[in-house]
Amino acid sequence: MRDNRNYYWNEDVITRPEYPYIENWVTEGAGVIDLGCGNGSLLALLKEKKRVSELGIEITESGVASCFKKGINARVGRIDIELKDIPNDSFEFAICNVTLQMVMYPEVTLKEMKRISKYQIVSFPNFAYFPNRLELLFKGRMPRRLLGGYDWYNTGHIHQFSIKDFKETITNLIGLKIKDYCYYGGMKKIT
Repeated sequence: MRDNRNYYWNEDVITRPEYPYIENWVTEGAGVIDLGCGNGSLLALLKEKKRVSELGIEITESGVASCFKKGINARVGRIDIELKDIPNDSFEFAICNVTLQMVMYPEVTLKEMKRISKYQIVSFPNFAYFPNRLELLFKGRMPRRLLGGYDWYNTGHIHQFSIKDFKETITNLIGLKIKDYCYYGGMKKIT
């Protein structure tokens, strides 16, 4: 196991600190689509504990292969384009977990989430989190904890935004309302 990216990881399972919050919001037996599902760990958790019917979309073939090994329905694809093959209101929940900052067109992802699901769950690193601001101010560099163990040049993060930026975008551009939210200060080991 390694922890250089601030979460526990092995080839089969990633346990992240936001998973319990997401699990709490998803209802028993719901239809769930995970946009940017990675290796399928979140969907596997939801399938086991909430008995959801699931679909994951992941850009990497290795991520989809890992999903298949876990018995997760997944496919290779981009999530920042129109998902033309998915009808309106196909899912109760659309999840985009720590991925929105990595897509070229996050506004398209958010609009599609709204179109294909009743509820949307989005998590992201807050660039304006106070320790991040201090590191930028005093050390003059991109905050290390924000980059999850990567350097500025090899992270998948192409959009840095704050909670306020996100709220303005979903309210003004997308037309969504926040039903519930949580903040957690940094990644912590889960044992």
